[in-house]
Amino acid sequence: MPASAPSTPPPGEPGSASGVPDLPPGFVGTFTSRYVDTGTLRLHAVTGGEGPPLLLLSGWPQNWYAWRLLMPALGRHFRVVAVDPRGVGLSDKPGDGYDTATLAADMADLMTVLGHRRFAVVGHDVGMWMGYALAADHPDRVARLAVAEAAIPGLSPSPPLFGSATANDRLWHFAFNRLTELNEQLVSGREHLYFGRQFATKTAKPLPESAVRYYVDTLARDPEALRGSFAPYRALDETFAQNERRAERRLTLPVLAIGGAEVLGAGVGETMARGADDVETLVLPDCGHYPAEEAPEAMLTALTAFLAPYRDGRDG
Repeated sequence: MPASAPSTPPPGEPGSASGVPDLPPGFVGTFTSRYVDTGTLRLHAVTGGEGPPLLLLSGWPQNWYAWRLLMPALGRHFRVVAVDPRGVGLSDKPGDGYDTATLAADMADLMTVLGHRRFAVVGHDVGMWMGYALAADHPDRVARLAVAEAAIPGLSPSPPLFGSATANDRLWHFAFNRLTELNEQLVSGREHLYFGRQFATKTAKPLPESAVRYYVDTLARDPEALRGSFAPYRALDETFAQNERRAERRLTLPVLAIGGAEVLGAGVGETMARGADDVETLVLPDCGHYPAEEAPEAMLTALTAFLAPYRDGRDG
């Protein structure tokens, strides 16, 4: 289908910028939801602010809402685009296309339709997978890349099958999420048990109960959303092979790698150093897997400093 101008969700639609709980003061006055037809699918994005474009990519099992605490401050310096990728939130949930090459192409198409040729990217968790693929596959589009709290399949070393109990507790969902149908059958009706445990065991500071409930309710509301949450993991064979090829063409753009001290820590920077030449590593103390929500002030300070040359037009 041909790309078309963005449209707006109905006011108060669950999952939109006006239909989620506990937004920071003034958020709705700055940011609005929109549907964007890219030519291949319809994506939902929350956009606002003034300045050079900044794309925010959330991780599993979250959506654009993960960035809410950072967006008002970022919006004072950037045109912020916080997107629900394919399969997530209010975006389309087709049956295929969840390898990172396709997910990255979706993001490039989204930014083209929005009128942004070159932009900076911040990605967390699965959003880090997408951010790396976007910078590698579309190097002329991405000015700077900040990533947080993920290993990258095909770039990071694979963990051993019989690892420590702590590692198993944090990583077992990778194998589970890749199953065919059985995981939906086991999780359906028990979404709060499964996803709630993911949030509870990976934080140094618990996320607000209202946020966890919103994330889980979004996944429980629609069987297609549950399927979409597993889809990037089911596409890992493709993504793994793609990343092995990407690693042969090292990134040259500036990269900021952020880890929570209580989870991946410096491992995020070690991962990115396997595929990029210019990597700055930051470890946030007293932080787990969700830095944008557990340590928003520290993450905002880091992003502001890292993105300043891009914001000021000093990047090449």
